[in-house]
Amino acid sequence: MNQRIAGTAVGLSVTVLLAGMTLAAAKSGSVSPEEYWRVEDEQDRLRLPLYQSIPAAKPGELTPAGDGADLVNGANWTRSHGGDAGTRFSGLAQINRENVGSLQVAWTYHSGDGAGNMQCNPIVVDGVMYAPTVGEHVVAVNAETGQELWRFKPGGQPAFRGLTYWRGDAAHPDRLLFNAGDYLWALEPKTGKPLTSFGQGGRVRTGHFRVAPAVFKNVLVFAGFDRDVYGYDLHSGKQLWTFHTVPQPGEVGYDTWDQVEGGTNCWGGIALDGKRGIVYISTTPPKPNFDGAGHWGDNLFSNCVLALDAQTGTRLWHFQEIRHDVWDLDIPAPPVLVSVKRSGKLVDAVATVTKIGNTLLLDRVTGKPLFPFRLRRAPTSRLPGERTSPYQPDVELPQPFARQQFRKEDVTNVSPEAREYINTKIRPTRYGWFEPFEAGRPTVYYGVHGGGEWTGAAFDPRTGLMYVSANEVPWIITMIPLESQYRRDPNKPPTAGEAVYRKQCVGCHGEERQGVGTAPPLLALSYRMKDEELFRLLATGRGGIHPTFDLPDPDRKALAAFVFDRDRPAAAPPDHSRRPEYTFLGFQRLLDQNGYPGCKPPWGTLNAIDLNTGKLAWKVPLGEYEELTKRGIAKTGTENFGGAMATAGGLVFCAGTRDHKIRAFNSATGKELWDYTLPYGGYAPPTSYSVNGRQYVVVPATSGGKLGGTMGDAYVAFALPKK
Repeated sequence: MNQRIAGTAVGLSVTVLLAGMTLAAAKSGSVSPEEYWRVEDEQDRLRLPLYQSIPAAKPGELTPAGDGADLVNGANWTRSHGGDAGTRFSGLAQINRENVGSLQVAWTYHSGDGAGNMQCNPIVVDGVMYAPTVGEHVVAVNAETGQELWRFKPGGQPAFRGLTYWRGDAAHPDRLLFNAGDYLWALEPKTGKPLTSFGQGGRVRTGHFRVAPAVFKNVLVFAGFDRDVYGYDLHSGKQLWTFHTVPQPGEVGYDTWDQVEGGTNCWGGIALDGKRGIVYISTTPPKPNFDGAGHWGDNLFSNCVLALDAQTGTRLWHFQEIRHDVWDLDIPAPPVLVSVKRSGKLVDAVATVTKIGNTLLLDRVTGKPLFPFRLRRAPTSRLPGERTSPYQPDVELPQPFARQQFRKEDVTNVSPEAREYINTKIRPTRYGWFEPFEAGRPTVYYGVHGGGEWTGAAFDPRTGLMYVSANEVPWIITMIPLESQYRRDPNKPPTAGEAVYRKQCVGCHGEERQGVGTAPPLLALSYRMKDEELFRLLATGRGGIHPTFDLPDPDRKALAAFVFDRDRPAAAPPDHSRRPEYTFLGFQRLLDQNGYPGCKPPWGTLNAIDLNTGKLAWKVPLGEYEELTKRGIAKTGTENFGGAMATAGGLVFCAGTRDHKIRAFNSATGKELWDYTLPYGGYAPPTSYSVNGRQYVVVPATSGGKLGGTMGDAYVAFALPKK
């Protein structure tokens, strides 16, 4: 399927998208300055049909499944996320539902080179674990005892989200492949020394990337940190091809951008169908985040699943979830190769989970969805110069595994005080399904940290169940025009209005007018309030804003001049001959007065999706705030960044929660069977392997990253007691 089809065969056109103006005109520079500052017409949007749909593949169009051997890992785990298929499924069953309660620590490895955040799923080959450390080494560790065998420091953070072991052939030795800084490295696995036959001294300058590379025949494929996908010769390190994730002139998709500001990249990982020679990549939104006024159009290949010929880099198909994403709702997770039952037959597909809680389930060869992909007419933006896409995904199957729209009824119920606090906090905000931004007014929505995240999903090929950990935490994003960011000259005394602000307002609204607690930000206030409204608010108060009856009239006027940015000159007057530019006031979770998420629980979940039917098989809270449990509040789950791993023993292992526990669940029911408190948070997926007939589960435990906390340097391995 050519995703001109997936993007525009549903009846959307750039003419509709830009309300009578084509991207070609914008590209050519023949657009009037007034057009760049126009606000979208809501009535034009409402004239469009409510729904559009991309049809599911017909039974005869589906690709028959192979033997599925590549979907299962055994004693070894040769590539982060469990081999080229990325299933994170172990065929080992020594640890099972009946005995998992006896699981104990087999060994703990401390790298001893600092403290930091580790996000790499470790690999294990022939009884040796290969993994990065917080002190920027790569180490080999005896996977039976936890004893370090060697370490190597390449310069720069190595293997941030993955590494790969390639078994050699008759002419070439085994090699350990990973990124560090701007280089791709190849090490000798037994010694940890650079492979001198590769590049220059074992490394090739490639530019930065973060995910585990994949190897098909003589081609080593990886996705760049900033943009693009690359193929290099596995043996020499010579570059073979480049696929542009932001299309260049003459390439498919070039006409979906009028101009390019920033790239679109791959965060989580890639998958490889080694029999067909197809590599799969998932991509992020265009940059900059939240501001799409500088790149009109659907913006291929952002927010896409891409299928490329691994030998040539030729695009075979692509499928885009969100068009012109201005919410930072990317497809962060690595694709997973799956085989599922459709129309009574087993077919080969690729599945990818997304930040908004969708599962994109696509035929591996054609890219056609296995279920109809519904889109709904989306709201228009209120930002001058923004051009939103008229349709966004409103998927029915596979069933979404996370909330996709913040609603008033979502407000927290953990206590009356918390509910009142959040109700006050959201009073000045906007929220709704794919609600665009408005200058200076906060917007609340789910998904900035998922839904699904870079940690992705695990898949059991025996049952067709996919397991994904998810977050359900609302965020507040506030956009403001760049020209509204007036800065005070530090060499001059404060104005009269600033002096009043610092005496009357700074305690609630902050030094930079950014807002504190329930007090809203006052930046760009002129976009949402007039002088008369401000004076009325000062006189009467509202919510957490106290009335100031005794404020003299000159002080009120001076304060208005300050908060409306009139008492000091702008750095430069707004230039309406160019496009508007926006920035945002930082990433802010919607939290109550005690720091808990501002929505009803669950706040973190583990989900099982039956890919055969598209329905959720089960959904359970993941993680716990013990203080809330002691108050009689049912387990809430916590925000998490771990990712699941499934085994043939009927178990799903998952860490990543704020309570620093790793847990084992019944893979059929979601019942929690075992837990263990790690020394630090386990913010990467576990790995399972076998040495000398004994099954192990190992997980990084370092804390840090997006969930913070005191950081460490550990890998912890578990096994059943020796008999």
